[in-house]
Amino acid sequence: MGHHHDHSHNHSEGNVKVAFFLNLIFTIIEIVGGLFTNSLAILSDALHDLGDSLSLGLSWYFQKLSKKGRTEKFSYGYKRFSLLGAIINSIVLLVGSIFILTKAIPELFNPGETNAQGMLYLAILGIVVNGAAVFKLRKGESLNEKVVSLHLLEDVLGWVAVLIGSIIMMYIDAAFIDPLLSVLISLFVLYNVYKNLRKSMLVILQGIPEEVSIDYIGEKLKDIPAVTDIHDCHIWSMDGQYNILTIHLQLDKDYKLSEQVKLKETVRTKLKSEAINHITMEFEGHDENCEMEGC
Repeated sequence: MGHHHDHSHNHSEGNVKVAFFLNLIFTIIEIVGGLFTNSLAILSDALHDLGDSLSLGLSWYFQKLSKKGRTEKFSYGYKRFSLLGAIINSIVLLVGSIFILTKAIPELFNPGETNAQGMLYLAILGIVVNGAAVFKLRKGESLNEKVVSLHLLEDVLGWVAVLIGSIIMMYIDAAFIDPLLSVLISLFVLYNVYKNLRKSMLVILQGIPEEVSIDYIGEKLKDIPAVTDIHDCHIWSMDGQYNILTIHLQLDKDYKLSEQVKLKETVRTKLKSEAINHITMEFEGHDENCEMEGC
């Protein structure tokens, strides 16, 4: 079982690595192509792709780093470093998108000449390259791969928009289509940045993970006959995937250590389906006065 997990982990890392190099090479082609065709839409898509390359590169690096496990300096290991990658990436995309919007919005009213035929060829290439990367990552098991695959699928849709825009511009004098596409792509990128930052901040500020309900956990544990009260209950997430719970359970009487082991097993079994990866529990005697705040 462990071997299979390790194998799929390495496989996932390999997939992310391939997608990273595909994306990076293509981003460079895009920047050159965008400048050559004088297309803001292609340059804003290049920014989108640069963001994807950054997040792919960082997630590949942090996926390797997270395997290191705990050290003297980081007792929880390196899982949370992936958040750092998400925040760096979000800041890069935020600054880039605002810069492109400042260029694209004035262009809407005074559009420059673009090479529609060059845009068409680049769009076809974009659909093929990003499509290949999506296909490679679509079969992936890890959350990392699924997120990256979604990013690349968005890229494919962005290129379909550029393709349609370039075809229209080849037959109709509608130069405003290029800056319009640029604005739409940038707004789409900003919306995704907002979603990612919101998720990262919830983890950093140790908010309760969205998939976990403290009230439901309390109700489940109160079903155990030996438990009379639950308090000082805290749930947070290391990296958006690995969730941690600490809890105080008051018992109806004094139990021997061997009986407490069975109780702990019962608690763990009850919470198995609750997206909790790490549980630290403390048992209190019936008359013990806990100084901690309530759950």
